[in-house]
This record gives sequence, C-alpha cells and structure tokens, in this order.
Amino acid sequence: MSPELSIVVPTLNEVSNIEPLLDRLTEALRGHRWEAVFVDDDSSDGTADLLLRLSRERENVRCIRRIGRRGLSSAVIEGMLAVSSPFIAVMDADLQHDERLLPEMLRRVRENECDVVVASRFLDESSAEGLTSRREHLSRVGILIAQRVIRTRLSDPLSGFFLLPQELLEEVSHSLSGKGYKILIDILASAKRPLRVSELPLEFRTRHSGASKLDTLVALEFAYLLIEKTIGKWIPLR
Repeated sequence: MSPELSIVVPTLNEVSNIEPLLDRLTEALRGHRWEAVFVDDDSSDGTADLLLRLSRERENVRCIRRIGRRGLSSAVIEGMLAVSSPFIAVMDADLQHDERLLPEMLRRVRENECDVVVASRFLDESSAEGLTSRREHLSRVGILIAQRVIRTRLSDPLSGFFLLPQELLEEVSHSLSGKGYKILIDILASAKRPLRVSELPLEFRTRHSGASKLDTLVALEFAYLLIEKTIGKWIPLR
C-alpha cells in the first residue's frame, strides 16, 4: 500500500543522525503509512552509502543522491517532486525537529483546517534550546524581513519543519526559486493566493551530531531569495 505521508529530509554529512531519526519517526508515526525520502548532496562522510543500505532493508526509506548540485531548498524541491503521497512533510536530519508533532500536523492538513502547518520556534509555548543566541538573533532579524515578502503573518517563516498537501506543491512548483536554505518562504511567496497557515509550538532541540551548515553564503542566498521574490518577476536577477 502506498504511503499517505512522505517526509523529505535533505542531508549533507549527517551519517550519525540517520538511524536515530528513522527510529524516532517509526515510534512517532505508528499506525500511519509513511516513507522517508532523503536527498543527499554527495556527502563525504558515508551518509549516502548508509542510506543506500537502509533503502534495501526498509521499504519506506528512499535516497536521492545528487552529484554536482548543492543547496537545501533545491534538494527539498527535488525530493518533494519525486513523491506521489497526498501529503508531504519537510524536516532536518539533525534531530532538532520534534517528530512527535507529525501526526497532529498531518491531521490538520488532512482535515482541511489549513493549507500548511508550520512547527514554530517562536510561539509562547515553544522551546528553542537548540538555538545559540547569535542564531536566534539572526533568525528574528530574518523573520522581520521575510514578513515583507510573504502574504501570511506567522511567527516563524524561517522554519525548516512543515507539512503541506501535494496539491499545494503542484500549485507553486513552477514559481519556486530553489535558492538558499529557506524553502518555506519560497513556497509562501510563490503562492498566488494568501495561504491558511497553522502553527504548532516546536521544542527545538540541540543538534545530535555533525555541524551546522550556517555560514556567510547562507545569509547571501537568503538575501538573494528575498530580492528575487520581491522584484524578480520584473527584473531577472541573473
């Protein structure tokens, strides 16, 4: 029987996190038909080799290995377009996202309470112990800027943990930029209509292992995305 939910997980050197993440997803999604689709940007630490082995052992694990292409947003788009499930979730591989939210996220979209469900680090009930003070400051500045680009008010448009229906992906797919690390902003800004967005408080954990991918290039790509979504329809940035 085909899965109801596909969870797209972009990876780059996350070999130590893959099996713990799958164990947590298995526990959180008991009673649900789901698959995990990992999109690996040619990791150098054996991530792709592990995923290849796991995909042979487990029918609900798939791996898309990208060579010569890099970028979180483009990886997520490639993963989302490779699935046929009616619902798609996106989350990180570093175990900072609370997989226990997935059943409620799925319920809200499946019952048409909203178009997108976002796990937010910045609701009153959220916990953001995995954020350093520097990263939290940068996130809050980025949120203020992003609110000028998207049509929907929400507390964390920079979240990397969200769930949407396949129909919405089809609606926005040809307008997605694929630039940078903030795919949720890309989706919200590409919609031709205001989207109904629901938020859940997220317990944002400390990274399990590996290193954060945040650097100066990420900030520049974020700026590129915002500019493209603002004026790119009239002036191609290339």
